[in-house]
Amino acid sequence: MNFPTSFPKQHQNHQPGYEYEMQPAPVYYDKNYNKSKGLLKGKTAIITGGDSGIGRAVAVAYAHEGADVVIIYYDEHQDAEDTKSILDGLGRKCTLMPGDIGNMDFCSYAIENTIREYDKIDILVNNAAVQYPCNSIEDISNEQFDRTFKTNVYGTFYMTRAAIGKMKAGSSIINTTSVVAFKGNEALIDYSMTKGAILSFTKSLSTSLIKSGIRVNAVAPGPIWTPLISSSFDENKVSMFGENVPLKRAGQPVECAGAYVFLASEMSSYITGQTIHVNGGEIVI
Repeated sequence: MNFPTSFPKQHQNHQPGYEYEMQPAPVYYDKNYNKSKGLLKGKTAIITGGDSGIGRAVAVAYAHEGADVVIIYYDEHQDAEDTKSILDGLGRKCTLMPGDIGNMDFCSYAIENTIREYDKIDILVNNAAVQYPCNSIEDISNEQFDRTFKTNVYGTFYMTRAAIGKMKAGSSIINTTSVVAFKGNEALIDYSMTKGAILSFTKSLSTSLIKSGIRVNAVAPGPIWTPLISSSFDENKVSMFGENVPLKRAGQPVECAGAYVFLASEMSSYITGQTIHVNGGEIVI
């Protein structure tokens, strides 16, 4: 597939942003999906931030592989409805649950509601996140710091803790970390901290759940063209987004989706506590 190497200037004044406002629209679909092998047939997956960006691409890929999907999202209702329409068209069941994953009670509700409707949880993808670029640590307000950690770290923890007791051996948890967990980012100090925490959480939880037969892994995207980008950076930075990686372009959400399918399927049955890097060729340790 041919993907854009640059983007028109644009900015959104709301976070985490709306996919339907982006130009060009992120690519979430792969025409090769019609060759799917039913890798997730009969599975039920929960995806936070599943309305758009990487989450949408993963939801579509999971549906193509036979899974029903519960999409957790904040308040991006049009994006969520658009994603649900896609999954409905694929003949898969899709449930939308709007709410704040930084709220423990909502996370408990989301898990319990999933069990009532689907009777099981096979896959949990902790993907939702926010980021607020700042030029200095002195510019990071207490409110911003709390919000970033509440969504990115607390949300991942709350969703996982609520889901664990409902998941059986063979289930999979996949966390979205980031290249910045490995290399940092001077303008995303608090965001980088949260992604580092998620990385450590993945490793520790994977060890803790080995006896339960639940695998825990992570995907670490680099610069991916999602609503979070157009809602985070000014229009000039958006227009140059992704140019500084070895592949000289931003990635598309669809280019991440395969990693999430692999980690959720039996193809990765001997893998836990690991991270797949989808970052345009950046070498990280």
